[in-house]
Formats: sequence, structure tokens, C-alpha cells
Amino acid sequence: MSVFLTDDEIKALIRERKVFDSDLSDLSKMKPKKAHEEWQMALERKDGSLFKLILRRSKINRIDFSAILAYIPPNSNQVFRLLRYNGKTHEHTNGRGEPSFYDFHIHKATEESQRNGLAEDFYAEPTDRYSDLHGALTCLINDCNINYPNDEQLGFRF
Repeated sequence: MSVFLTDDEIKALIRERKVFDSDLSDLSKMKPKKAHEEWQMALERKDGSLFKLILRRSKINRIDFSAILAYIPPNSNQVFRLLRYNGKTHEHTNGRGEPSFYDFHIHKATEESQRNGLAEDFYAEPTDRYSDLHGALTCLINDCNINYPNDEQLGFRF
């Protein structure tokens, strides 16, 4: 059974306060996977669902990356990507008569994409808010209300 979330449910999940219980400096320990490296962290919610933070970066091309906030419903293993901050490695088009673009971009889950049988986060908008994985992760953290316990400052090492 596939997950379907409304735009309001998606927005509420993104706005919800998320508290990391471990140090994000662990990102320096991204694990090799074929042509890229990857790091993941899960944040459990009270209802048994999870938020999952996923980072991927090409071993060859440093602007080929993704920083992803995903949601996994209770009693499920289906990963629903709420937001995906991508590098500048390919042309993207949303269809709907919109022009294609080749830039850093942010994919957003929408009801429309789901209803049209597309990936939940098919829709994307170009951005100039970041130019590397660190910047993309910083934007994701700020946009998605991600914190440490006691609102401590988040820190990174790559």
C-alpha cells in the first residue's frame, strides 16, 4: 500500500520540530556505496513513524549530491521524500508548460505529483541558496525545523 499525503499533511510534517539526539559531525563518516557515499539518520516520532535525514554525494563530482528529509509511516518501510535538495548535475523540468532549468534545485512533495502518478517529490524549484552539500544541509535544517536538544547550535564536519 502506497503512502498518500495531502499538501497540508506535508507542510505540517516539514514544520514539526525535529530534535537530533546525536552529533551531526558524524556526517564526516559517510559510507561508500558504489559511485557515491551516503549517510542516514532516523528520528522516531511518538506515533511510531520516522523522519529520516539522508545525505548522498558523488565520489567524483562534488556538485552531484542530495540532502533529503523523508517520512516513514508507522508499521511501514516506505520512504516518502518530503524535501530533496539537489546539486547542479542535470536539467529538470516540471512539465505543466514550465521551462526546464539547469541549476541547484529543491524537490518538494506535492499532492499533484502523487495524483499524477509521479514521484511524490517530482516538482522542483531552482535555488541559489546553496552551492554544495554543506549549504544544502544547512538549508534543509533551517527549512525543516531541525534542532539539537536544548536548541544547541548545529555543527558540521565533512
